[in-house]
Amino acid sequence: MASKDDSTTNQTANTNDDARGELTAQLEDLLNTLSNKFAGVSSEIFAKMDDMSRRLDSLEAQLAATKDKKLGPN
Repeated sequence: MASKDDSTTNQTANTNDDARGELTAQLEDLLNTLSNKFAGVSSEIFAKMDDMSRRLDSLEAQLAATKDKKLGPN
């Protein structure tokens, strides 16, 4: 026959296991959320860098065209 102490120990162990499982689920959810946010921000940064690169290329082309016009044929 199980004693009262054994029953209390089993309930405490089950409560601890439930708490660990809940904590693990919450942490996994948090990590997934952070990962998704990081991926979104990373994509935005790369898109802005690509846009900046295109703008710089355009500016360089305009500067080269202006320089060629000023120098003209020799």
